[in-house]
Amino acid sequence: MAESKTPLIAVVGPTASGKTSLAVEICKRIGAEAVSCDSMQIYKGMDIATAKPMPEEMQGVPHHLIGFLNPDEPFSVAKYCELARYAIADITVRGKKAVLVGGTGLYYSSLVDNIEFLPEETDFEYREMLKKRAETEGAQVLLDELAAVDPEAASVLHVNNLGRIIRALEIYHTTGKTKTMQNEQSVQNPTPFKTTAICLDARDRQFLYNRINKRVDIMLEAGLLEEAKAFFESPLGRTARQAIGYKELYPYFKNERTLDECIENLKMQTRRYAKRQLTWFRRDEKINFLYIDDYSSGEELLNAACEIIERGAIGER
Repeated sequence: MAESKTPLIAVVGPTASGKTSLAVEICKRIGAEAVSCDSMQIYKGMDIATAKPMPEEMQGVPHHLIGFLNPDEPFSVAKYCELARYAIADITVRGKKAVLVGGTGLYYSSLVDNIEFLPEETDFEYREMLKKRAETEGAQVLLDELAAVDPEAASVLHVNNLGRIIRALEIYHTTGKTKTMQNEQSVQNPTPFKTTAICLDARDRQFLYNRINKRVDIMLEAGLLEEAKAFFESPLGRTARQAIGYKELYPYFKNERTLDECIENLKMQTRRYAKRQLTWFRRDEKINFLYIDDYSSGEELLNAACEIIERGAIGER
């Protein structure tokens, strides 16, 4: 029954759209706690590149599922959903509401739609073969092969996300079914959440891109180069090398490109990532969209978000 479902508020959207700031203000206004929905903020030490909220940004609002995992530890979407459900239940039993905040669409959809993950088939020999091919032929070759058999899965993956590309190919190799087919066949029990979701966007795409460019400049001033270099030199850097903000700077450390070239590439890749994030969230008709360039102040944006939350509205696009 709908009445027995756990209320959940979600603030999602592309990088640099102001998700963290809005979520914190919502939490302060209604006495809620934040639960991260970001696939990279879960890792320890990866602070600047992932725009992990610092204590001054949290403003005393408790944040869950941030910085708890070593970069060399394995993690999965299924594990994220398990931990997020536990965090939300803990918050709820204490009489508070949870505000899910982040930009990882796969984490968001898997959690709020209550996807039940099928047992995984693994073929380590095949996996290692694909890794070696990526080293010699390049990841784009593998992404093209995935696109030939599973275009939907390939369309939401970046060429630098080698782990997920290999996993999707491995699923097809071991089961004869694409990852998209498996997702469609996954058993979906009714969701335990009554979710009111808000996605931040911008009507003027350049408005968002300017914010992204400025965000990168701020990260560099905050020490992004030093953070990236530490992971570049660390044996724990394998996961970090997949994160936007690190891998684009590695050619500089290898003396293959100038720093300015790497910074421009980082800004471009971040803009492309934002576009993919929006593509994901726009597919969900239950999400309410708020356009940040419609509002002259954060207070106005907060009031608009709280009106949606009070109505428990479902977005219409």
